[in-house]
Amino acid sequence: MLTIENEETCTIAPDNMSPFLTGAFKPNFKEYTATSDSLQITGEIPSDLHGVYVRNTHNQVHEPLGKYHPFDGDGMLHAMYFEHGRAEYRNRFVHTTGFLAEKGAGKSLWPGILEPDQRAFRGWGAIGAMKDNAGTDVICHAGKLLATMSQGSEPWRLDPITLENLGPDPRLARIVGYDGIAGEFKVDTHTGDMIFLNYPENPPCINVGIADANGNVRDYRRIDLPSARWPHDLGITENFIIVHDLPLFFDPELLAQGKRELKFFPNLPSRFGIIPRADLHAEVQWFESEPVFILHSANYYEQNGTVVMDSCVSFDPKGPGVSETEDHNARIMAHLDKHETKTRLHRFVFDLTSGATSLTKLSDEIVEFPVCANHVKGYPYQFAYASLFEPGQWLMNGLMKFDLSNATTNLYEYGEQCYGGEVHFAARKNSTAEDDGYLIVFVQDLKNDKSECQILDAQAIEQGPVCRIQLPERIQTGTHACWVEGHRLEGEQPSIKARSV
Repeated sequence: MLTIENEETCTIAPDNMSPFLTGAFKPNFKEYTATSDSLQITGEIPSDLHGVYVRNTHNQVHEPLGKYHPFDGDGMLHAMYFEHGRAEYRNRFVHTTGFLAEKGAGKSLWPGILEPDQRAFRGWGAIGAMKDNAGTDVICHAGKLLATMSQGSEPWRLDPITLENLGPDPRLARIVGYDGIAGEFKVDTHTGDMIFLNYPENPPCINVGIADANGNVRDYRRIDLPSARWPHDLGITENFIIVHDLPLFFDPELLAQGKRELKFFPNLPSRFGIIPRADLHAEVQWFESEPVFILHSANYYEQNGTVVMDSCVSFDPKGPGVSETEDHNARIMAHLDKHETKTRLHRFVFDLTSGATSLTKLSDEIVEFPVCANHVKGYPYQFAYASLFEPGQWLMNGLMKFDLSNATTNLYEYGEQCYGGEVHFAARKNSTAEDDGYLIVFVQDLKNDKSECQILDAQAIEQGPVCRIQLPERIQTGTHACWVEGHRLEGEQPSIKARSV
């Protein structure tokens, strides 16, 4: 069965040739439901694969107001559900308040991240001026997907299999208000806890919260900062939460004038705050390192009185520029090009007794969007998986498997003009090792104008996919994704710790 469930009306001008609205970034407007019998499948869908892989995208519908940034588009989720050797594909827009308002108006009502001062309506997130597009991150917690934009969304929930829009989670919404929930929330599958954050400009702070396995907010606190910051990642270990205060943020003097320009301040240290999960209001223990910028981390865990953090680090980040007159597309690309920012996997070790910090490079590969298996998130682990990048582009052209026990690397490239998103690990049923399972990713083939879901054996990625499932049409490039195990689709099961292997 292949059904077009809905098609949104596109108002993007035919002569709009923005590099972030064409080619790999060309948006989709049709929403599909497709089952195995209507999908072209090469190879065999593993019968021991049960769960759903979901990827978010910034999928613009209307002609932008002013300068367009690839993080401005409306959230659209793409999902592939697996069970009994069969698959079902769906894609749906996230029905945020901003999306529905613009749908009703038939045009864009909010400017993007580059020109927030041009807003005519109150917005959402850290800036308080942007449309809540919910197009950055997606996870599953308490049996429902949660989709947000990185700067802070209302907590938009969707069904993990059907992608039915369920509206904002009222329990979370009452707590976070317009500050929303930023991307990079983390779920501890051993306890069922979800840890989340936001970082409003007023007051300049980071707010951190914990929702339990049933989705009820157990605690929420404010961490004051010297000025408005622009962090991205958030870490958890078995006993701690780690927040980032990094020297890439809006120039405070310009911000006081109502102008937002991201700058890197190499004279300031990077700071990392560690807070006990059992006492969210305890004093934050701050650690400092040389100035760096971090978007994403593979994992955090505790070892012998220390907290270990494995992150993709740039020592020379490029600010994207906000409300500037120069070539904004060039500035955007310089900010996003990982070969320009030289982003590599590094290890931080924070000594909880001495307060000392050490920083060591783990790999020479240029990578980003590192992940680990869900069942080891926050705990000691052996394998990290990350995306390789096309030089000069915001496009992921392959993936890396990194064995932290012996620093060995395995690579897989998607092929000429083929690009993926964030890859995730899915353990096979009755798996016996941390990497006993599959890597799943949606891949665009620009040369042949198609997209497919690729499934690779995580223990032999260099051999390529064991199965390819072609999607109904080529989908837009995207970033964050998640894997939801079959046993978590109905809700968290914190008592089932034996499922780690």
